[in-house]
Amino acid sequence: MTELRLGKLKEAVDTWSSMVGKLQQLADGKAGGISASALAQQANGADWTGVNATVTRTFITNSSREFDHAAAEAKTIHGLLQDIHHDFAKHKTDLKTALADARAKNIRVHQDGSTEDAYVHSVGDGGNTDPVPQAELTAAAEKIGRILWEATETDRIAAKALRDIAKNKHGFDKGGPENLEAADKQQGKEAAAYWAKKIKEEDPGTWSDDELKRFNETLKNQRDNPGFTATLATRLSGEGTLEFWRELASPAGPPVEVDRAKMLAQVQDNLSMSLANATSSNAPGMDGWQREVIAAGDKQFPIREGLQGPYGYQIASSLMQKGKFDSDFLNDYGTSLIEFERKKGNDSVLGEPGDLWQTPFQLDYPPSDKPNDPVANFLDGLAHNPQAAVEFFDDSTSGKGLDEVNNLAYLSGAPEEGGGAVENPRKWPEGEDGKPAGYASLGHALESATLGYAYDDKTPEIPSLKGEDAIAAREERTALMGRVVDHYNTADQIDGQPGMRDSLARMASGHVDSLTYSVAGFGTSAKEAEMTGERVLFGLKENGLEDFGKNDSAFFLRALASDQDSYNTVSAAQQIYGSSIMAAQGDNQTDALDAGLYSVKVHGILDDGRFEAIGKEFQDDETAKNEELEKAAEWRNFAGSAVTGVAVGVGTALAVPTGGAALIAVPIAIETLGGAAETAWATNTMDWLEEREYDNSAESARGIAEAQRVGEHTATTPIMNYADSQGLSAHEKTLLEERAYNHYIQGKDLPDTDAARGHG
Repeated sequence: MTELRLGKLKEAVDTWSSMVGKLQQLADGKAGGISASALAQQANGADWTGVNATVTRTFITNSSREFDHAAAEAKTIHGLLQDIHHDFAKHKTDLKTALADARAKNIRVHQDGSTEDAYVHSVGDGGNTDPVPQAELTAAAEKIGRILWEATETDRIAAKALRDIAKNKHGFDKGGPENLEAADKQQGKEAAAYWAKKIKEEDPGTWSDDELKRFNETLKNQRDNPGFTATLATRLSGEGTLEFWRELASPAGPPVEVDRAKMLAQVQDNLSMSLANATSSNAPGMDGWQREVIAAGDKQFPIREGLQGPYGYQIASSLMQKGKFDSDFLNDYGTSLIEFERKKGNDSVLGEPGDLWQTPFQLDYPPSDKPNDPVANFLDGLAHNPQAAVEFFDDSTSGKGLDEVNNLAYLSGAPEEGGGAVENPRKWPEGEDGKPAGYASLGHALESATLGYAYDDKTPEIPSLKGEDAIAAREERTALMGRVVDHYNTADQIDGQPGMRDSLARMASGHVDSLTYSVAGFGTSAKEAEMTGERVLFGLKENGLEDFGKNDSAFFLRALASDQDSYNTVSAAQQIYGSSIMAAQGDNQTDALDAGLYSVKVHGILDDGRFEAIGKEFQDDETAKNEELEKAAEWRNFAGSAVTGVAVGVGTALAVPTGGAALIAVPIAIETLGGAAETAWATNTMDWLEEREYDNSAESARGIAEAQRVGEHTATTPIMNYADSQGLSAHEKTLLEERAYNHYIQGKDLPDTDAARGHG
């Protein structure tokens, strides 16, 4: 596409522009001269007799209208060609820019859009270039793929629009969509009408694989087109949509075969995104559709009358896991769902959610052993709408004779805001392993609510603080984060909710600025100076920071540090933020050093939590213990090198890989490159201790002490590098090291507990 020639297309645009003017002149004659309009007026005003009064006059007036139609059709063609030229020129420019950006980052892009590191790295290459992080390779491929998909969409819409015009071989139409957007909407409505009719007249469960594939392709192409999505939803109706998915996903007969199950997984995702788009379209009839879906939540949808089937809530939630649904709809639906569950299925007598939602029907694809839990699926839908998520966790359910209970308290067991523990928190359904399932979805929704962007956002950005509404939204997010910090304050509390830890680590990373501020200072002097504006280190007001409490913050960080992966994530974020906040102080050496010392204090909390957990976990296996300690030290080495020596930039956040494809926007005052997924120890076994045959001896103890010493050293690396850059004398650096060590020890001692798994 980079070699796409658009000259002929531009000539066609210009030609049709001229043609529109000429035909419009023939049609209405507004610029003077003979016109079809004048001819029709003369024909209608003439005194016709006999056959001429009917046949001839009708022929003349009909012919004159053809000129109007010809002018309208020419206008349609010109508008379409103009948009086609504009869009393809943009696609071509965007692709060239993306390819240039990739080359600048040493990324090779193949013909199929895949990417790889352009440099072959080998032992002894002299360190000429660093390997390209996998996150950057993936991001480049996705960006290029998106551009190519948009070009394909332009071609698809344009081709159909032009072919539709050419269908009439014997006359002119009254014109059609005057641009690609209008053509897309019209085509979407036509496609939706076709599929809605087919769904109503047939049993979708009996569709052939080819029919299912065609339906999926339509969904994929039209899922962001309100003309299609709202038309499909409203023509099916709310209950009809639920009935359709039950029939398609769980038809009568034998289990769905593997290949069809894979296709149904795609249909489920695309249908979910289509319905999300429809709820946000403000299209006529969508309010009624939403009310009908909610009202059908407590209704069962069996295969045959007289049998039991899945609840409407289960079907609806299975179609909410992708896309951004309307905020009001999500909260109204969520309230109805939680009220129903609390009344019917969270009681020792009536049964638990696992009993209420137990069903043999397959609604989620690909099939898995996870319970068919509509609350978990709803929370994943909530996780794509940050505004709805924070509102939902702040809200409560109290209808249908229930005591008022805050939603976060019910779902997580967190204390009511300003009150005690909730009396009857949710009992999450268990998976086949006997462990509660669905907490990962709760974590996803909390990520969205506290960070302000979807949990799986590929390009996360910290929301702006410009304007009163933005500031108020930030205050809501940090207030909710404060409740999270307060509740998840032990490793046992976190690990008792499988799947929550990764999300909590990302939340901590996204709020590392507030957490650092919360533990700053030995007493309250640092915070008081920040609040009065006497001294600004953290930008309390400018950055909308929240004081989560010194001890609560320390316990929270310590609990996260008990696990290697969450320690890695938070430790890297803290190192990045700590270095950037020093750089943000500019030429003020005193403030820069103090900011660095507060950061060292947080490192002390994290390191002590990690080392203590390792000691407990591997107390009978000294080799494994030393390897884990060495991993912690190696991580700190990476984090320090990733941010040391970079220049002050204009960025306010850095998207850092946190394992897998997840990204977190870490608040920073400088820009840097690198990521948690790229450390050497992440792909190579730490075997140097094995070679030395460490065991439960004094030599082993020295190995542990050395790893801890490395932790202390790397925690102070940024501040000591800053000292070097400022030209501090040897004596000044010695004094600074002593201060840093004291802050590090303060951090280690702050939680004031010897328990690796929790505190009493």
